[in-house]
Amino acid sequence: MKIVHVAEAFAGGIVVFVKSVVENMPDDEHIIVHGERAHVTRFTDIRKQFARTNARFVRWHSAQRSIKVSKDFAAFFELYKVLKRLKKQQQIDAVHLHSSKSGFIGRIVCKVLGIDNVIYTPNGAPFLVSTSKMSNFLYKQLERLGNNFGGQVVCCSPSEQEEYEKAGIQAITINNGIKFDRFSHYETEPSNNKFCIVTSGRIINQKNPALFNNIAQYFQEFNQFEFIWIGDGPERALLTSSNITITGWLPGEEVARLISSANVYLSTANFEGLPYAVLEALALRKPVLLTDSVGNRDLVKSCLNGDLFKHHSEAIVKLLQYYNNTSMLNIMGEFSALHGKESFNVNHTFTRYRHLYAGNHIENNNYLKPALVNA
Repeated sequence: MKIVHVAEAFAGGIVVFVKSVVENMPDDEHIIVHGERAHVTRFTDIRKQFARTNARFVRWHSAQRSIKVSKDFAAFFELYKVLKRLKKQQQIDAVHLHSSKSGFIGRIVCKVLGIDNVIYTPNGAPFLVSTSKMSNFLYKQLERLGNNFGGQVVCCSPSEQEEYEKAGIQAITINNGIKFDRFSHYETEPSNNKFCIVTSGRIINQKNPALFNNIAQYFQEFNQFEFIWIGDGPERALLTSSNITITGWLPGEEVARLISSANVYLSTANFEGLPYAVLEALALRKPVLLTDSVGNRDLVKSCLNGDLFKHHSEAIVKLLQYYNNTSMLNIMGEFSALHGKESFNVNHTFTRYRHLYAGNHIENNNYLKPALVNA
């Protein structure tokens, strides 16, 4: 098959997802039409990750994140020309649109060109992004409008699907997945004397660094605790607590090593699609303490492998409990790995996507539990 991926925001988790698709469907051809966020990751660096894969790239020069009518029209016509050319060359069996801007523009273009097999994965509902009710209302209307142009909406977690269905948009869920065995060689015992709490990701509002900072500040006077934020971003100035270390961006192996040497993985995100960073923490047998938000709440199973919290005070209490009962953390970590293998296995993920790419129907069931398979 020939699958065309369209990604305005070709950075972060979308790169991880598309790379995983390409690697797990090696007999198919993947054409990636992409924008660039050079302030996050330059495309030249991303391209190196696809060096030995069956993917080729087409630059989408006009694509940009913010809503600007003139630039969005330019992005529409540029994408129209690219997909028209590929269709004429019989290079399209399916079009997979990644993120909200690509999903909106891409579905209109595909409708105009008569491309029927279209999949749209939001990777985080855009109408949950802002603290402004008006902004979220606008994005919800845009999602509803885009849905009128066809395409199958595929959410990457059950809680994200629930939000789309509340908005009157039919969707299905295909959980994000990773290869859990890839992390089996890491030492999962904490490697230092301090009780280490770690997170990973871009330091932006969606990840709520202010909340992370508030939690860390409570422990400033306790030398036994340290907090690590793996990554960087425009809101790093919010991480002012003296016990927080910001590592900047690190290679994947180093990220995994740091997480494996920590005691607890903490996420303060306002919302997620289904975060790869937390999936990797599960694979590394870490207890997870996550905000009770879309995308996060699907990763904690009956409090066996961690906990959810709504307020910073709840997170503080949980961290104190973990610190005073460290013997239970190994057991929780084992449940993390088990839960991950059962529900977020890459084999299941791409078996379902392959059915969609082939034009087959998938049951609309956001609680479908995948069978346990070996990654």
